[in-house]
Amino acid sequence: MENLGDAYDNRRWEGRDPRRVVAGATLGFVGALAVIVAILLVTTPLSAVVGATAPHAAEKLGGTLGGLGIPAMFLSVVAVLPSSRREQGGVAVGAALCLVGVGLFQMAYPYNWTVGEQTLAFETTMAYFIGSCVAFWFVFTAMASFRRRNDPHGTVKLEISHKGETKTVQVSPQEYKRYTQAVRGDGGTTDEVIQELESRIEE
Repeated sequence: MENLGDAYDNRRWEGRDPRRVVAGATLGFVGALAVIVAILLVTTPLSAVVGATAPHAAEKLGGTLGGLGIPAMFLSVVAVLPSSRREQGGVAVGAALCLVGVGLFQMAYPYNWTVGEQTLAFETTMAYFIGSCVAFWFVFTAMASFRRRNDPHGTVKLEISHKGETKTVQVSPQEYKRYTQAVRGDGGTTDEVIQELESRIEE
């Protein structure tokens, strides 16, 4: 199993544009902050501080901020993690549908939300729901593929001192068991194990 240092080693981010990683992290932070502010607007006197004192103004502003914050966080994940064009495109499409929902909310709330001649609550909710599901699915696949790429897949890491240097060799559990048996004298010899491991180091 990998240790904590290996899990967060800089090699995880080789080939990644640092500016993109920083931009993605910033976008995620801003999105999370927008959701927090949206909650505070409708549950605390913060609405009066920002001047949203008109009827339904706090709810509309909060709904808009929250609606923008969630797709921003989805986009930040694929910006920070190594992800394929398909995953990036999928999250972008989902986020765009969420923006359609936010736009409909802006037009509909409060007078055409659930009352009025033409209510848009259902259309708004469905656009946002579908967009969120699409974005979440591709975020999930990006995270799963990233974890799979960094998963040692049950391998065992052995540290070998070779020619004055300490190097790491990955072996399967079966190979590790065979090596330990050889060292204990249950099969093979220690010299054979050393030669095999040294040959793998030099490959």
